[in-house]
Amino acid sequence: MITDFNRPVGEIVKLDYRTADVFKKWHLNFCCGGETALMPLCESKDLDFDLVVKELEEATRDFSVPAQVHFNNWKIDFLIDFIVHVHHDYIYQVLPSLKTALDAFALTHTHKFPELVQTTELVDKLSKKLILHNRHEDEIIFPYIKQMYSAFKRNEAYGNLFVRTLRKPLSIVEGEQLEIDELLNDLNLITRSFTPPLKACSSYQVLISKMEELYENLIQHLFLERTLLFPKAIEIEQKLLRS
Repeated sequence: MITDFNRPVGEIVKLDYRTADVFKKWHLNFCCGGETALMPLCESKDLDFDLVVKELEEATRDFSVPAQVHFNNWKIDFLIDFIVHVHHDYIYQVLPSLKTALDAFALTHTHKFPELVQTTELVDKLSKKLILHNRHEDEIIFPYIKQMYSAFKRNEAYGNLFVRTLRKPLSIVEGEQLEIDELLNDLNLITRSFTPPLKACSSYQVLISKMEELYENLIQHLFLERTLLFPKAIEIEQKLLRS
């Protein structure tokens, strides 16, 4: 974590790419001309240095799940809530702005970084696929699993009938996940495991870091669904069908 923010803004962004959004908000150039220290830069623009630092601190605060927390022990309804609020909400909030920033950067830098053509295409495909995938889960799959789990937990007599009449094809979701896997693998390949080119400016480095953050978020997202949530849901579904 950065403790001294009175240093060149370009250096701050290199230390933690998450600070870039704060600088963009206050129209502080961290790319070309980012050698100016933050305090004099704030003074030149009549900005409150302490306020900007406070926002930088908030932007770089780390949150993590303790290693002692075992996802496998979570109840299905809580696991779904975690996926929705931590992973789906992340996609809805982050992906549109990332795609916009990447497209804008590619318009003026593709001649220097030809890989941007394929990168923007992959992010566009990934964005469209993820929005549809998440909404399908939020509106159809997850409500079904929650209702089914509730019937199973309460040992309701209608559990068998509920599954037989309202059963959702989880195999479709698994097919969507395979398509997302392929796009993620391609993105990892074209960005050389999210390694910025040697001559990449700060703006490009920030975009690469944000794509890597997206990649890591989706890896955990898919793991929770594929390894924990759906196997548990299918097991309960089978038990209700046999009851």
